[in-house]
Amino acid sequence: MPKSKFSTPIDPVWKPLFRVSGWAALLVAFFIPIQLTVFFISPPPTTTINWFNLFHNHWLIGLLDMDLLLVLDTLLFIPVYLAFYAALHRLSPSAMVIVLAFALIGITTYCASAGAFNMLSLSNQYAAAESETQKTILLAVGQATMSNWQGTAFDAGYVLQGISLLIISVVMLRGGIFNKAITYLGIVISVMMLFPPTAGTIGMVLAVGSVFPLGIWCVLIGLRFLKLGKIA
Repeated sequence: MPKSKFSTPIDPVWKPLFRVSGWAALLVAFFIPIQLTVFFISPPPTTTINWFNLFHNHWLIGLLDMDLLLVLDTLLFIPVYLAFYAALHRLSPSAMVIVLAFALIGITTYCASAGAFNMLSLSNQYAAAESETQKTILLAVGQATMSNWQGTAFDAGYVLQGISLLIISVVMLRGGIFNKAITYLGIVISVMMLFPPTAGTIGMVLAVGSVFPLGIWCVLIGLRFLKLGKIA
């Protein structure tokens, strides 16, 4: 195996994965300010009927307000987690297997809670409904969709990804593949993610507060993975 400038050998077979994960992380960093801008310009509605009206009148804003980009971010993290495994599994095989299990379960449950396209469909059905009975039923289904959107699956997926990132950051401490800025920033973000946004005021404050360091962290790991993809 070719020598690496890092203290832990990197198998060159993973170079394509590192390149893909690097661009995926940078794309996440690009999406974060767009999502924040949408939230500030058009805060999410608080009632089902207002959601229906938003989706019917401005469907794209409705999708973005209901976390479409966050779902895309979560999916983009699949290659990132796989790349972390490729880079760090020699340091702690057991820990990195646990990371993959937690991360993939977290991504699956988080995406399962997403209700953006369900609400878009329901809003169109509501607009076309001809009776009050139909509208009442659709409102009830919409309320259930909203409850699921930030319910147990959402919380479980959010926290599991936070735990995964914490384990990754701790494993990073054992080797020189990732620098201290990436390592310690990852620890800070992961601890903040142990409290989902639905956990009252503290959860919302931590969720909002983690956005900016997460964007910086994504840029740093994106550049690092791209570098690994060239020299591994």
